[in-house]
Amino acid sequence: MNTKTYTDITTEEMESLVMEPETVIVDVRDEWEFEEFNIGGLNIPLAEIRAKRHYLAPYENVIVVCTNGVRSRVAVKDLCRHADMDEKRLYHLKGGILESDE
Repeated sequence: MNTKTYTDITTEEMESLVMEPETVIVDVRDEWEFEEFNIGGLNIPLAEIRAKRHYLAPYENVIVVCTNGVRSRVAVKDLCRHADMDEKRLYHLKGGILESDE
């Protein structure tokens, strides 16, 4: 069993982290939600995260986000299970994008 973990971060921590090279935001909301409003990054809907995780290969830091933090937590926990993510630093935006609007 893989013991890879992730780190919960705040919006402020995300804004600082995203300035580092080799960092990507992964928005796991549905495509229509991403088109309606997004904070940048890649849109990989939760249902496709396993099949499309190869898109994350070039990045060291992966920040997973969604509307309120529920889908992104599921996605980041799933990424932790895959050996190809072992060398990456995985982050989860606690509270999601909505919390960042406050």
